[in-house]
Formats: sequence, structure tokens, C-alpha cells
Amino acid sequence: YVQGAGSLRHQLRVDKALRSGRTRRLPRSPLAGLPRRSNRPWIEGAQISVRPPQAADRAVPGHWEGDLVIGAGGRSALITLVERTSRFVLIHRLGAGHDSQTVTTALQTMVADLPRAVRASITWDQGSEMARHADFTAATDIPVYFADPHSPWQRPTNENTNRLIREYLPKGTSFTDVTDTQVQAIQDRLNRRPRIVLNGQTPTEKLNDIINGANTT
Repeated sequence: YVQGAGSLRHQLRVDKALRSGRTRRLPRSPLAGLPRRSNRPWIEGAQISVRPPQAADRAVPGHWEGDLVIGAGGRSALITLVERTSRFVLIHRLGAGHDSQTVTTALQTMVADLPRAVRASITWDQGSEMARHADFTAATDIPVYFADPHSPWQRPTNENTNRLIREYLPKGTSFTDVTDTQVQAIQDRLNRRPRIVLNGQTPTEKLNDIINGANTT
């Protein structure tokens, strides 16, 4: 075997760099400096930066934050939706699957009975489970917006609520071993818990006030 001259010169440069303890600078890629295509194309046009400003104001009801709470080994999940003004939570047990089609179908069921007054928007993280958000919006007329990567503070109400749920279903729990009745009981308990931030009202009471107020205007 005869090593080519080009390969030999390359090896000599590598050996020299190793002896000197210095890392050889690699040639600049012709693609360097060009904008990188997102590996999450479903978020394009739906980033939180284009969300209506009033969605950030808790004085305007109907804006929700959503997420998945993942069970043991990543094999099961809960969907959680929290209304920002009232802190009212909806919880749905997915069981074994949490692909985008399963999540989209479940979300449509979760919001089906919500009055128009509290169907303004949902803000989610950039998980692929929401890749079909356009289908969800077409079916429900509720737009979905995506928080920036690694920015849980953009969905603070949901993050806090998920921590409360973990008091009942700690990490390591398999949601395939949890019944829908148990999940409903947790949802009811959270929604009936008086909150200091709501001046002693429960999330259920606050949400009812919002809905009743909308019906009288």
C-alpha cells in the first residue's frame, strides 16, 4: 500500500499539532454564516414573538399554557392545560402514546366544552407532540404559539401547576398504572384549592366569574 502525497501531508500536519498540544484550525465551511434551517419546522410562523400582546396580561382571560408531564421511562404522559387568569387546570391521561396525532386528538376533546370567552390561545413548548397544531387550530379556532427554546419562564403558570401535580404523581410514576378517575380527582382538588393569588378564590370560582361576566356583556 502506497499512501498518497495529500494524505501524507495531512497526517504530518495532524502529528505536528498533537506534538505541539495545539488544535489545528479547521477550514471555514462554505455554509458558515448562513441561517440554519430549524429542525422544528412546525413552529415557523407561530413563535411566541407573534403572539398578541394581551396574551401576556392576566387581565385578559382565555389564554392557556400547555405541556406534557411524562411518566416513567417516557412511555406514558399527561396533557396539562392551565388558564392563565384563573389558574384553572385541565388534565388528560394519555397512557401509552404521546405522538402528535394522539396529542392533537386529545386536546380537541379537552377544549370541546370551553365557552368562547376562554378560548383565546394556547402557548406550548417546542415539543414535536404539537407538530399538528395547525390541525388543532383548524378544528377548534384556538391558535397555538410556541415558547422560545429552554424558556420555561414563558409558561410559568403551567410549570407551577405541573409541580403541584407531581405532589400527587411523583416522578417515576407510570401513568398507565393511574386511572382516569384518579386523574380527575387530582384535577378537581387543584381547581377547588383556594389561592392567595386569587384573593382566596378557587380556580373554579374564578373561571366561573370570567364566564358569567362574559355572558352579561
